[in-house]
Amino acid sequence: MQTSPDRHEYPAHWEADVVLRDGGTARIRPITVDDAERLVSFYEQVSDESKYYRFFAPYPRLSAKDVHRFTHHDFVDRVGLAATVGGEFIATVRYDRIGADGTPASAPADEAEVAFLVQDAHQGRGVASALLEHIGAVARERGIRRFAAEVLPANTKMIKVFTDAGYTQKRSFEDGVVRLEFDLEPTDRSLAVQYAREHRAEARSVQRLLAPGSVAVIGAGRTPGGVGRSVLANIRDAGFTGRLYAVNKALPEEQKDLDGVPAHRSVRDIDGPVDVAVVAVPAEHVPEVVTECGEHGVQGLVVVSAGYAESGAEGRDRQRALVRQARTYGMRIIGPNAFGIINTSPRVRLNASLAPETPRPGRIGLFAQSGAIGIALLSRLHRRGGGVTGVTGVSTFVSSGNRADVSGNDVLQYWYEDPDTDVVLMYLESIGNPRKFTRLARRTAAAKPLVVVQGARHGAAPQGHAVRATRLPHTTVSALLRQAGVIRVDTITELVDAGLLLARQPLPAGPRVAILGNSESLGLLTYDACLAEGLRPHPPQDLTTAASAADFHTALSRALADDRCDAVVVTAIPAVGEGSVADAALAGALRSAAAAAPAKPVLVVHVELGGLAEALSAAASTAPQADADHPPQTHPESPQAAPRPAPPAEPPEDSHLIPAYPAAERAVRALAQAVAYAQWRRDAADPGKVPEYENIDQKGAATLIDGLLARGQGLTLGTEETCDLLGHYGIHVHRALLAPTPDAAAEAARTLGYPVALKATAPHLRHRADLGGVRLDLADEDQLRRSYTELTELFGAPEELRPVVQRMAPRGVDVVVRAVIDPAAGAVLSFGLAGAASQLLGDTAHRLIPVTDKEATSLVRSIRTAPLLFGWRGSAPADTGALEELLLRVSRLVDDHPEVVAVTLEPVVVASHGLSVLGASVRLAPPPARDDLGPRTLPAY
Repeated sequence: MQTSPDRHEYPAHWEADVVLRDGGTARIRPITVDDAERLVSFYEQVSDESKYYRFFAPYPRLSAKDVHRFTHHDFVDRVGLAATVGGEFIATVRYDRIGADGTPASAPADEAEVAFLVQDAHQGRGVASALLEHIGAVARERGIRRFAAEVLPANTKMIKVFTDAGYTQKRSFEDGVVRLEFDLEPTDRSLAVQYAREHRAEARSVQRLLAPGSVAVIGAGRTPGGVGRSVLANIRDAGFTGRLYAVNKALPEEQKDLDGVPAHRSVRDIDGPVDVAVVAVPAEHVPEVVTECGEHGVQGLVVVSAGYAESGAEGRDRQRALVRQARTYGMRIIGPNAFGIINTSPRVRLNASLAPETPRPGRIGLFAQSGAIGIALLSRLHRRGGGVTGVTGVSTFVSSGNRADVSGNDVLQYWYEDPDTDVVLMYLESIGNPRKFTRLARRTAAAKPLVVVQGARHGAAPQGHAVRATRLPHTTVSALLRQAGVIRVDTITELVDAGLLLARQPLPAGPRVAILGNSESLGLLTYDACLAEGLRPHPPQDLTTAASAADFHTALSRALADDRCDAVVVTAIPAVGEGSVADAALAGALRSAAAAAPAKPVLVVHVELGGLAEALSAAASTAPQADADHPPQTHPESPQAAPRPAPPAEPPEDSHLIPAYPAAERAVRALAQAVAYAQWRRDAADPGKVPEYENIDQKGAATLIDGLLARGQGLTLGTEETCDLLGHYGIHVHRALLAPTPDAAAEAARTLGYPVALKATAPHLRHRADLGGVRLDLADEDQLRRSYTELTELFGAPEELRPVVQRMAPRGVDVVVRAVIDPAAGAVLSFGLAGAASQLLGDTAHRLIPVTDKEATSLVRSIRTAPLLFGWRGSAPADTGALEELLLRVSRLVDDHPEVVAVTLEPVVVASHGLSVLGASVRLAPPPARDDLGPRTLPAY
């Protein structure tokens, strides 16, 4: 590395792994003096045309002077970055700071010339776009605000890189050269472009793993049994449509197949490409396998091997090395310690997992970080009888294990546009990047339901997971997920219940529920469950136990035709002495009636009625059958053993499948979740806006913050500074004057004007009116002095009490408003009633900042004690309009100034007209890094 005194220390934090447009990865890092040979080798592989575009003249080779200039940087005024794969350069970018006259300069000059060179074999992969994002971030860090680039008009690819980036720019043409100038400050358009590129790249990287043309199982044992041999058999028996290979270095040289699958001693021996390698060898042998795969051009790895971070510190180091090694070759990893992946598409038929049977094809995408939970979910979705019946199957399944690389965020990127997936179910034990997950979840939920259950809610994440710390409690994270449209459930049973309903039934238009069935008791249980879940049920219609299938058909048709009904729950108990014939007749009647009104969801609550449950979900033959259009493929050069019959075919798209539940509570809970999600979808179509206020002084606040932070890295503001800063955003705090003596209290009251309040502000008494540390409505000096004496006699000397005097505010409802910047989740606004409601009962609502006007309205109404603000039991309604404006102003303050890392307004008294902020505190600190605003990177390991 560089050591000259005129150069800064090597900036290791600029190193990053990125996903490229085609789904492969590359490493971006600063260029150093040690890269001279790599640079020369790279340049020799660039075409003459690309060299001409870079230097505007024929330039066949780099001189020694060029090599020196392009490898010696000070990392401030001269910076070069390289994109590497396999340790070799595939592209470079550099900037040189210039002054107003275009000559080399140093700070405070804030403009730099930038130039790229991409190896021809890697053009079109989005390498230059990724490098532009990273060199732009580096330049901003070094005080550069604008880039200039000179490009030949024929170099349309490079011109497009600049123009598509989304930055504010201007273009000129002089002396046969196009000159582009653009500001580096992120804009809404540049962020949108960045997110779109991130989506395409990450979705493509997952698609390469889930739909490979060829798979090698490395570590397939010579004898039956074992992880590798089991995965090989599962891929073969599922009828994988691509090429399948077995790899085991212990195989005899003369052995050419294993269970009818072509066998090799090394992946290097395979004649042809390998898209995905399933690695099932002991952890100590994995590095050798990764090297062989990387050199053979394997695109991705599914590592089922254990012995990594889940096993302790040594395993964690081994896991880091695995990720770094795989990314060196541009490969992505699912795992390690993964259960595997499944794709039921007839075009793929891949079961590269430890699941012995491929699940039934369907429309549900399933992600599980735990292999054991993955097995349970697949099993529950597959079953048709006993418990919840499976009315649809799985499109794709990913078990990420330790999720060292590919995570739930990556898979969400894939499922968002996957035409084979209508519903996403996720079991998460940790969320590595909550800010990004929330952003992706909101986008996904706007298009298709996303149901999530979180494990490890009340403890640390599993040992194998590397996650950033969050200071937010689980309840807050859950509230933020719900704000993003996520359907949050508590158990895997609820996860399946909701998924089955959402996969085949339309979303309800509202909460009105019709209930009908042949059991009065079951109908009443369903009615009570609806009320408990906040739905609006109609009185149950009892068809009596004598009801026939035709009676059910008539009643269901009538209920679905009723404009006052948004959904129907059918309750059914078995008729004594009747068997599968009656079940089939009832199922047919219900499906027929539901199909005639496809806009409303129908659910069935059944009691020990396996026949009906299966009949309801069987709109087509359920006998095992192969797909006639896509028979299992074999290849002349790689004969395969005859696969088992394919799983039951997915029913036709026009079939109306009805989910059945063994308990009324489970059916109604799933329906309530669908109702809430449908309402979120409607609200998300018009999310509201962040309002502008004329009396907000953003520049004045910024100047004040800069001056305060000049004192130190982090500080809690004093009373006057807090009031001053909040005042710049139109938030006025009632003055509280110190009263260390009775005479000082009397003087403060004369200054403020009677009536006043006398408060003890010691930490153990602050905001605790219930302890008697507050005296209100003191009308004159005699009352004030008497109250002062009472407080000191009860609680101690004034220096312990820290008493203050404050002018009385109009009576109202006491609330608390908080904002905090969490390093993982981002800026969060919280609201609740002051005192026991929020502190003891946890009745607090949360929203991500910036908050819109509609979100502020919903925030106020979302706490359980909200009726106290709206005239509960004849009290005067509070001014919720003023409260919503206060929430919006706090949101603007934190969003405009990320240095404001914490704000607390407590108490805020909301009266019938207006409100009073009686207490406030603000903490400032250098803003935490915003990885969502920086260049695209994979999580560092």
